[in-house]
Amino acid sequence: MKILLKHRWLLALAVFALTAASYAQWSNPADEVPAYHPSAPLKVSALPAILSGSQLTGENFRYPWQVHVYQQAASVSSVIYQLPCNCRCDRALGHTSLRSCFEGLHGTECSTCAKEALFAYQQTKLGKTPAQIREAIARHEYESIDLEKQ
Repeated sequence: MKILLKHRWLLALAVFALTAASYAQWSNPADEVPAYHPSAPLKVSALPAILSGSQLTGENFRYPWQVHVYQQAASVSSVIYQLPCNCRCDRALGHTSLRSCFEGLHGTECSTCAKEALFAYQQTKLGKTPAQIREAIARHEYESIDLEKQ
C-alpha cells in the first residue's frame, strides 16, 4: 500500500512538473507582449491552413482588402507565425501568434490583425527578419497601413 501511494505521489509530481514546464513555454513573463513563437515552425509539424481560394468568398469577405490580406498572410505564413497580434486575441481567442488570426475568420473582422499581416508582408519583401518585424510591431508601425488602399 505504501509503495502504491509513493508511486501515485511521484506520478502526481511528474504531471505537475510537466504542466508547469509546458505552461512556461507558452506564457509571456511580462504579460506585456502578446503570444508568438520565437522561431519558424518545424518542418515536421503540420499547421492549420490559412484560409484560401474559395474560402475567401461570401459574407465575411465583403471588401477586396479582406481577400488581399489573407493572400498576403498565406505568402508569409512562417513569418506571421513568429509575430504577436496586438489585438490580444491570444487572451480572448487562445491564438498563439498572428498566424492564428488567418486560420479562421478573425482576420476579416479585426483591422489590427489585418494591418499587422500586411505590414509583415511588406517588411518581409524589404528583407526584414521576423525579429525586426516584431520590434516594429511593438512600436505600432503597422498602424499606418490603410486597408482600403490595398
